[in-house]
Amino acid sequence: MPLPTVFLSHGSPMHAIDAGIAGRAWAELGQRLPRPRAVLIASAHWETSVPMLTGSPRPETIHDFGGFPEELYRLRYPAPGAPEVASEIVARFKAADITAGIDGCRGLDHGAWVPLRWMYPTADVPVVQLSVQPDHDTEHHLRLGRALRPLADEGILIIGSGHATHNLRDWASSPRRQEPLAYADAFSRWLQQSLVSADADALTHYRDRAPDAARAHPTEEHFLPLFIAWGAAGAGATAERIVEGFEAGALALDSYLFHPAASLLRRETNPA
Repeated sequence: MPLPTVFLSHGSPMHAIDAGIAGRAWAELGQRLPRPRAVLIASAHWETSVPMLTGSPRPETIHDFGGFPEELYRLRYPAPGAPEVASEIVARFKAADITAGIDGCRGLDHGAWVPLRWMYPTADVPVVQLSVQPDHDTEHHLRLGRALRPLADEGILIIGSGHATHNLRDWASSPRRQEPLAYADAFSRWLQQSLVSADADALTHYRDRAPDAARAHPTEEHFLPLFIAWGAAGAGATAERIVEGFEAGALALDSYLFHPAASLLRRETNPA
């Protein structure tokens, strides 16, 4: 039975300490899903010109942020790497005529280890991280996901870690705001509708089709992991929202499971 794929809005690094609604949902997701052989997670916080994968057998925990409590910098997520999985993925990309490489020194940034810390708290599931290419478009990342589709049949959980909306200036301006900003709420609603209806044309051309797309995503790197996860679920996949909410009114925490058409996975949080 193929695993579903996942898109997570990973939120502030503080979720590593204070779970909030997102962290609690990630923990429930780790218990709900079948245990994977390995995790492949595409993080918005690793940008490269061509797809790159971590190849270290013991990837370090990268604290790629500043100005947070010292407690956060003491955290480690010592999950093993999976160099053999990285090599397999490079081969799959090559078969799809996609140039890719392996970085044997790169560790796991907070877009990867913060949600995984809640999903697999014992850090015993091997992890490979995949970079994004902001110089390339949404269709490029959809193509990456489609090339990864067979991995879901082989026990590898594919996760895209980014954000449904990501305007840090608006987030920083009102850190205690409870209600979502109108544009962020509108974009979140549009995204759900487009995913549920599997409107590939609208999604890949979101900057022209979505409301206030340029304000929701002043830069694209945090939206691109969605296309990897969605593409990896294959044709006919259905979308299930597993997290709904906002952080400081500007960062939509929406996260989704994409169920492959052949999947019989029980939908415990949204029964039919």
